[in-house]
Amino acid sequence: VQLQASGGGLVQAGGSLRLSCAASKSILDMNAMGWYRQAPGKQRELVARIFRGGATNYAGSVKGRFAISRDITEDTVFLQMNSLKPEDTAVYFCNYWSGGSKNYWGQGTLVTVSS
Repeated sequence: VQLQASGGGLVQAGGSLRLSCAASKSILDMNAMGWYRQAPGKQRELVARIFRGGATNYAGSVKGRFAISRDITEDTVFLQMNSLKPEDTAVYFCNYWSGGSKNYWGQGTLVTVSS
């Protein structure tokens, strides 16, 4: 599975960005698809994901500010990020989980939030 992520950039605190991740395979074949992030010197962490049936879950730090959604016709998942904070600065990675150990990763897109 090829994943093409886009939408990162530089934004001021309080601003918004929308990330997109286009998959080369139907997202209805996935168990889950989502976004992880990795800040400098920190481990990669889950931000948000959406399961095949449409259920979602979020990291506590982004609940109420970020929203994950999908377009099944375009095999694309989106992450709308609002009220961004400097601590949201990280490389964001798209993930496609087919089940078991079958995990696929996009190339990462940098989000920088200035204070």
